[in-house]
Amino acid sequence: MKIKITQQQLAKARVLVVGDVMLDRYWYGAVDRISPEAPVPVVRVTREEERNGGAANVAYNVVTLGAQASLLTVVGDDEASHKLEALVANTGIQTHFGRDAQLKTTVKLRVIGRQQQLLRMDFENTPQSEVLASQTAIFIELLPSHQAVLFSDYGKGGLAHVSDMIALAHASGKPILIDPKGSDYSRYQGANVITPNRAELQQVIGSWQNETELQTKVQNLRKNLGLQAVLLTRSEEGMTLFDAQGQVSVSEQAREVFDVTGAGDTVIATLAALVAAGLSLRQALPLANRAGSLVVGKFGTATVSYEELFA
Repeated sequence: MKIKITQQQLAKARVLVVGDVMLDRYWYGAVDRISPEAPVPVVRVTREEERNGGAANVAYNVVTLGAQASLLTVVGDDEASHKLEALVANTGIQTHFGRDAQLKTTVKLRVIGRQQQLLRMDFENTPQSEVLASQTAIFIELLPSHQAVLFSDYGKGGLAHVSDMIALAHASGKPILIDPKGSDYSRYQGANVITPNRAELQQVIGSWQNETELQTKVQNLRKNLGLQAVLLTRSEEGMTLFDAQGQVSVSEQAREVFDVTGAGDTVIATLAALVAAGLSLRQALPLANRAGSLVVGKFGTATVSYEELFA
């Protein structure tokens, strides 16, 4: 059966995105020669571009689809944070940026020559203390006006104590969606769904020889953590949702994979927007899969519109 949701339904759906944000910088240039100093290409930079990254890209995906998003995060008090806040605010996302002078806002700089990525440089540090804990009061304030909560964990330290916020969202009866990181998923206990990719899941449950073993391991993880579902994203193999009813898979639809950057952001953002609009996880699954398939055909951190999704 084909699920259709109207733009009006989506426009009323509000998703609260909490997590690690970053500024994605792209330097594009011409590569005409090899450096005389070392065997590396010389890139003559001709154009610079900045995009929302991390949880900011997740929130941007929510609004591009036509839903509403609020973004709760902690950044440094530096040039990158002010640039990022302006970028985010410009998209119609409600921003709630906490600032910590000790923190360096994460910047991922990609150098592009001849249509391909030649180098990526990351500028970051890990917060000394749990900076997002200071945001709990704002989280409590924002919770009632949102229909779903999405935690975007990039392992930058911003969500080290996410369990308190999960407990609050759980008590309010809000669906909780998490893009997880690291090898300890116990802090995500009680979430509705976590969306690891293959490599991330392997870190937690170990490798598997076949589908039966995978199913057993994932269902054990799901029950142990009190999760409603686990959505495994499997790149060219599509994705599989494991829940109390068993499992359901959808196959990859990408016509041409150009760049997988941010595909996971698009999948979980689409899922959250549709769940906030009233769909079940199983109903939202094929649409989230389609959104992921569309975005890998674009360059860099990209988004999908309502028109593209339902075309």
